[in-house]
Amino acid sequence: MILTSAAISIFIVSYALIATERVHRVAAALGGVAGMAVIGLVDAESAFFDQHTGIDWNVIFLLFGMMVIVGVLKQTGLFEFLALWAARRSGGHPYRLLVLLVLIGATVAPILDNVTCVLLVAPVTISVCRQLGLPSAPYLISLILASNIGGTATLIGDPPNIIIGSRAGLSFSDFLVHSLPLTVVLLALFVVMARWMFRETFGHQIDVHHVLGDIHPREAITNMRLLVRCLVVLTLVMVAFSLHTLLHLDPSMVAMLGAGATVLVSRSEPEEFLEEVEWGTLAFFMALFVLVGSLVQVGVIGRIGELAAEAFGDQELLAATVLLFGSGIVGAFVDNIPYTTATVPIVQDLVAATGTTGADSPLWWAFVFGADLGGNATAVAAGANVVVLGIAARAGEPISFWQFTKYGIVTTVATVAAAWLWVYVRYFVL
Repeated sequence: MILTSAAISIFIVSYALIATERVHRVAAALGGVAGMAVIGLVDAESAFFDQHTGIDWNVIFLLFGMMVIVGVLKQTGLFEFLALWAARRSGGHPYRLLVLLVLIGATVAPILDNVTCVLLVAPVTISVCRQLGLPSAPYLISLILASNIGGTATLIGDPPNIIIGSRAGLSFSDFLVHSLPLTVVLLALFVVMARWMFRETFGHQIDVHHVLGDIHPREAITNMRLLVRCLVVLTLVMVAFSLHTLLHLDPSMVAMLGAGATVLVSRSEPEEFLEEVEWGTLAFFMALFVLVGSLVQVGVIGRIGELAAEAFGDQELLAATVLLFGSGIVGAFVDNIPYTTATVPIVQDLVAATGTTGADSPLWWAFVFGADLGGNATAVAAGANVVVLGIAARAGEPISFWQFTKYGIVTTVATVAAAWLWVYVRYFVL
């Protein structure tokens, strides 16, 4: 009993520090792991090798592989090209520019994950807005919201998807079948909402040709040969992701093979692509897995799962509703990565109690939609939000917590409600 109480206390303190950002989230998570080690719950076996209480290496290496691919792809100037292309194609209409940037973010996020997407596209968005004399905040906020929605579409699009997919046995193809159609609907809804939410920004047309002069988007590509090679590898990686069950390759292996192939075809030096790897994010993930694993060891997670299963019984619709809206509400105040890591074992017990497994269970998809879409609610609800607000602050154009949140909450309420309707019709009516 004392050990259990100590483990819960350490977890709550670590989680509170992560949520409030009073301490850097990596330091808070690693500090929690240290506390669990001191009370005897963490050792090398439980942290590194145990399937239920240790680090999920499939998630870590999937993220690492995709970060390496992006690190090489960034050298080609592709993302600068996309921003200039959007500026030209907008014809000087601010709303049309926002729609194009939203579509770029929503297209890149499912392929490279939403955090990587905003890291690459946000600085370019600020640059384009400055050149056109537009306030960057509406465009950056829209980029965040769209990338979080777009990331819902695939297994690798949002970190919660990777965690849930690994634990639930959901494949890349499962996400394309169950999640992609909803994502398209939600993006269309957001584009319409953005016209209303940021209406004050769209007052006048801009002379793009006067502002940009003769600069052509093609000039942003610094290495066409490398770009072609990288896009070929990336296409093969996407195909392998979709066929990984037939190829008998885990997504993590596909990502690592793709990273190796990208490095080979680019002939990049290690320091060139490794500097783009978000080591802090990887360390944060690993520490979270160990923290939650400690609660699994003392039986806390199992007990919560049993209570939830008893409460809902075979009422799948009620369980799905609570999961979807509950995840959206909790996700508004807590980063969706630690929330998902802590909650996924509980959902496993709920799914087991209903008798459905894997992609056939509406509970997994309600969890995916709630965790992903809840990440839009506040400035600290998802990694992409924190990253872009940091980039904006360093660029001298800060976005306050409430400036983001007033748009984030409206978007979250609308998209979560639409997602519930999708779950109800898709899994309980049809």
